[in-house]
Formats: sequence, structure tokens, C-alpha cells
Amino acid sequence: MRRIALEISRIGLVVVLLASAAAASAARAQNSQSASADDTARYLAGMQPSANSPLVQLTQDPTANQHAAYFDVAFGNLEPKLSKIRAWSAANLNTPKPVMFYMFGGPDFIYADAFFPNATTYVLSGLEPVGQIPDLMKMPRWSVAQGLRHIQGSLRSVLTVSYFITVDMYRDLNAGPVSGTLPILYVFLARSGKTIHDVSLVHLDEQGALQQGDGTRPWSPARGVKIVFSEKDGPQKTLYYFSGNLADNRGKNNALLQFCKSLGQGDSFVKSASYLLHTANFSQVRNFILDNSASILQDDTGVPLAYFDTAKWQLRAFGRYVTPIFPAYYQPTLNEFYQRTQSTPIEFGIGYRWRPNESNLLLAVRGAGAPEVTGSISQEAIPRQQERPQQTYRARPNSRAEYDPFRGPPLPFPIFPFFLFGQP
Repeated sequence: MRRIALEISRIGLVVVLLASAAAASAARAQNSQSASADDTARYLAGMQPSANSPLVQLTQDPTANQHAAYFDVAFGNLEPKLSKIRAWSAANLNTPKPVMFYMFGGPDFIYADAFFPNATTYVLSGLEPVGQIPDLMKMPRWSVAQGLRHIQGSLRSVLTVSYFITVDMYRDLNAGPVSGTLPILYVFLARSGKTIHDVSLVHLDEQGALQQGDGTRPWSPARGVKIVFSEKDGPQKTLYYFSGNLADNRGKNNALLQFCKSLGQGDSFVKSASYLLHTANFSQVRNFILDNSASILQDDTGVPLAYFDTAKWQLRAFGRYVTPIFPAYYQPTLNEFYQRTQSTPIEFGIGYRWRPNESNLLLAVRGAGAPEVTGSISQEAIPRQQERPQQTYRARPNSRAEYDPFRGPPLPFPIFPFFLFGQP
């Protein structure tokens, strides 16, 4: 009997070992599968991936369920505002161009799409790094959960007050394996109802020509990502995001601006742009926007009113112009223009002054007789007017504590963090 019992025990041990090996092999096989970019975007956005996606198993985690519930509420609260923006856009942006430029916007595709839904090529730029294309099936579960929490943190302000907070985004987008702006773009594309077809890392050479890959050299004028997507069964569109510094490059052209110029005339959008276009150090990008835009939609952080030639531009004011959050950038001419033209009210908040009846938008449309492009970007970036010397004020509010949407305006004289003007 002892021999029989011993033999049974041995057989049982072998069965257990074989079962464990089979389970481990199955787990390795499943982890070796790569989810599609579209399914990855849906998962990161708190949405259900396709039924045959390997990411389905991750949706059962408690962190994923909490993440989905959080985004369902956040984007649900944002949708009424986006609906008003889309209605305003349909009524006022009557002749959209296929190309849309959003300088200083970072990965803010959600507002680019709401204001310019008819564009077929979007170019967004910021200092924030692109990151790597995420492969969630090759990451530990704890790492994926950590990535979801960081995505929530980086989007909290833009989903509440319409813009990113520099320090919070810098911290959240540089932590963990799910990092960079690419996961944010994924979330916005998925939550906007888009289907992602292809994602590839790209970079620009010194002449602004698009190159595949993230570049073998340690430094590149601009690293980026190219995303091909569509809305349901609609035509395919292209979204570019580039990480690069748009400060004046004295003595030579800016590669990112050269790439944008190669796309032809487009529509430009400027929102919560840190008042950089008011300073002497950003004359090249300011000149590019004025020279290469069929229309410019901006808040008061965009191109100062004094730079618009009324012989070339038709100007319309929307909303209400109040004192900027940084008083040094107050524009008396813009205030006079708003009072003289009796601006049209808007039903949504936007920009730094995001509260009701405080937001402003200026729509500049190039006149029929004005040339479409007035030459290449100047190498020396000669200012068109006397410019204000560079200020020492920081761009975006520095933290959620400093500009909590429920606590009031930010401190009036903050300091720029060192990385705002740093090289990428």
C-alpha cells in the first residue's frame, strides 16, 4: 500500500509540475503578443479594447476599472463644453484648410479636433518628449497600473481648466515605462472616437525634412511621432507631434518651422501659449504664423494685436478680454479693439481665463487680396515692430496648488521653471 501511495504521490507531483509549466508557457505566449495601437489607445483611455485583443485580460484589474470610471466621469463632464466648441467652430470657421498648426499646444489634440474637425493634417508641438511606443503586454502589471495613474495626473488640469500645467505634466510624463506625450495622444484620439491605423516615430533633420525613426544621434532638431487615424469609416488623417524648442535659432532656420512650411498654408491655433509670442525670443515662430496661416484662432497669449496688418487680416473678437493672469502682458490695443467692435459672446471657457465670461478668442482671417505665403522664414528673424524685452515670468501656472480651479487665480509674478526654455 505504501508503494502504491508513493507512486500516486509521484504521479500527482508530475501532473502539478506539467500543469504549472503549461500555464507558464501559456502566460509567456500571451505576453509575447503585441496589442494593436488602437487597442492600446482604448485601454489607456479607459475604454474596452476589441474582443480578441490580448489587453482584455488587463481590463479585469481593479486599477483599470478605477481608471475607466475616472475617465468616464472626466470626459463626460468635458463633452458639453466640446459640443459648444464644435458648434461655434461650424458657425465661424467657414473655410477651413486641410492643414492645422498648433504651436505650443503640447499633446492637446482634444481641443485641436474640437475647433478644427475638418483638418486632415494636424501638427502639434511642445517641449515635452514623445516617449516610446507603449507595448503594454511586455510590461509588468504593476508598471501598467502605475502608468494609468500618471496619465490621470497629467490630464487632470487640461480636462478641468483647458490647459496643461507645466510642472505636473513634466513630472507625470517622465515617470515610468508608460511615459511621454504619446500615451496622452492615444487617450485623446480614443476618447474623440478615432481609430488609429499606424504609429511611427519620426524626426527632422536640420533642413526640416521628415526622417523615419527617432534618430541615431543623441541630438535632433525635433523628434516626433506620426499617427495615421480616421473617424469611424471616414478618410484617413495624419497627426504629427514634435518635441522641439521654438525659440529663435539665430543664424539659421528652425527645422520644425521649415517642415511646417513644406505642408503649405494652414490654419493656426494658439491657446495658453505662455505669452511667448509677445517676446523677442520667439519672433521666428511668430513670423511663421503670420506668413503661413489662412486663419489664426488664438487667445490673448497668441500673436499681439499690433502685429496684424489690417490691410491683410479681417479680425473678429469673441468673448471678453480682461486683465491677463500675468499683468505685464496686458494689451491696451486689444482691450480697445474689444470695446470698439462689441465682441460676440462665447458659451464656453478657454485658455488661462477659463471661467465663464472671462475667456477671449480672436479670429484673424487672411483677406482675399493678401498673398498666401510671403517668403521663407527669415534666418535672422528680424522683429517687425519694437518688441517688449524678454520677461522673467513663468509660462504656465506652476502647480495645481498654485492654480487650483476651485481656489481662484494664480500668483501674479511667478518665475519660469528652468526647463521651459531648455533645449529638447
